[in-house]
Amino acid sequence: MNNLLGSESDSQRTQYPYVTGTSVIGIKYKDGILLASDMGGSYGSTLRYKTVERLKSVGKHSIIGASGEISDFQEIMRYLDELILYDNMWDDGNSLGPKEVHNYLTRVMYNRRNKFNPLWNSLVLGGVKNGQKYLGTVSMIGVHYEDNHVATGFANHLARPILREEWHENLTYEEGVKLLEKCMRVLLYRDRSAVNKLQIAKITEEGFSISQPYSLKTFWDFAAFKNPTVGAEGSW
Repeated sequence: MNNLLGSESDSQRTQYPYVTGTSVIGIKYKDGILLASDMGGSYGSTLRYKTVERLKSVGKHSIIGASGEISDFQEIMRYLDELILYDNMWDDGNSLGPKEVHNYLTRVMYNRRNKFNPLWNSLVLGGVKNGQKYLGTVSMIGVHYEDNHVATGFANHLARPILREEWHENLTYEEGVKLLEKCMRVLLYRDRSAVNKLQIAKITEEGFSISQPYSLKTFWDFAAFKNPTVGAEGSW
């Protein structure tokens, strides 16, 4: 009888992700927020999917990008859809802004972490409400912060040094896109999970837009790419 009904040992937790997306980068610019991510979905070390959209809108004032397990991100979007629907049902003329949504996500991620069943994602949440720009991030265990530029995954190591050097608060839209493309190009060269197919999301006081997928121009004839072991005597 116990075998038919199962036992406590059958209760499983998320131990490792299956299909994952890599880095997301977010920056503030003069008029709002820009987010960038590629569209790769890796099944283990295999780049299985090339059309995974990881940038989404949340209500009227926010956009979100996610690294990590794609199915967990879909679950997070289900939570957010319910949250926005419930907020709209009040019909009180108010709506949740990016700060409220970010705080909600930190509670969700930390709650699931405490249950030892985490949502295996790192999230970037940005938006504009009442003229105030907001950009924050939260990890799979609930670690969160705000900044003028944020990144997840490898971008946190490879792109943020570029952002620290070149970002400034008066960036135009064109300059912001150019800076994000520079970061995404570095990731494409150095991150094995990155693909040359990306989207950029923009949100301002007037609304949001998410670009159609496009590719970057690349250059693979660097000497270090052609002969990576030159000068590394004794290495593998």
